Amino acid sequence: MTDPHPFISGLPKAELHVHHVGSASPRIVSELAARHPDSKVPTDPEALVDYFSFTDFAHFIEVYLSVVDLIRTPEDVRLLTFEVARDMARQNIRYAELTCTPFSSTRRGIPEQGFMEAIEDARKSAEAELGVVLRWCFDIPGEAGLEAAEETTRLAVDLRPEGLVSFGLGGPEIGVPRPQFKPYFDRAIAAGLRSVPHAGETTGPGTVWDALNELGAERIGHGTSSVQDPELLAHLARHRIPLEVCPTSNIATRAVADLDEHPIKAMVDAGVLVTVNSDDPPMFGTDLNQEYAVAGRLLGLDERGLADLAKNAVEASFLDPAGKKRLTEEIDTYTAQWLAS
Repeated sequence: MTDPHPFISGLPKAELHVHHVGSASPRIVSELAARHPDSKVPTDPEALVDYFSFTDFAHFIEVYLSVVDLIRTPEDVRLLTFEVARDMARQNIRYAELTCTPFSSTRRGIPEQGFMEAIEDARKSAEAELGVVLRWCFDIPGEAGLEAAEETTRLAVDLRPEGLVSFGLGGPEIGVPRPQFKPYFDRAIAAGLRSVPHAGETTGPGTVWDALNELGAERIGHGTSSVQDPELLAHLARHRIPLEVCPTSNIATRAVADLDEHPIKAMVDAGVLVTVNSDDPPMFGTDLNQEYAVAGRLLGLDERGLADLAKNAVEASFLDPAGKKRLTEEIDTYTAQWLAS
């Protein structure tokens, strides 16, 4: 294809690795910053472009948390969540598992029940008004330690909102070993939640092994360094454990030096189930459509290949079987009509 964007823009898609606060568009961030003028976050959407230029992963976390500080009331949470869904609808994203970090909100004074009601109200409105099905992953902010793990687990298990399907672990990997979180993942899994920790983004393949062996991971967030260990790649392929790959994010945070060095092709060549995702799209100047275009170039995909990539995300999702069947058929119908025309 000379230009894949027209096909990709209409392609029905699912997204599995995208963060709640990290999906706030410049318009929404500037609106929240104007609501809370004591913040250092710019209120000018154009100034946010420079503000979202990261020197390394640590700087990204610093900027990310400054945006988290703008979410201070249930109304802020509701506004953010519904507007994220609106941006997804524009991209023909039909289903998304949005990673939320409730600890970051409740520790800033948002009542826990108010947080739950806000995301659920936005979820139901998004499905009814926009046709976007949202589900939640509650993740532990690893940098906040075991206090955050305990609180996140309690919120997920005891106050479990209807849309919650999975349990994750985000934030920095360096200096935050995965095994310490095992008791919390054990509790979440016992309550019926699926395990989807970040691992192997800024650390080596040993972190991915820890996520698998200690946290019972069913999918791996990023998993970029998995390609350094052939045995790990073979394990992921053999057990059909998906990787949630976010190419532009990896460049923005310096986890990978250059797009042409990105290991996504090595992952696919090894038989690993790869899904493509946007992570924190406005912060990285991207969206899911752009990530499909990047992945298509790196993998040399035509329309059918891009459609298969979309179906990978459906397969790897925690959507119910009937929902998976519907979305897969929608992808196939769209692709067939495109090729016929």
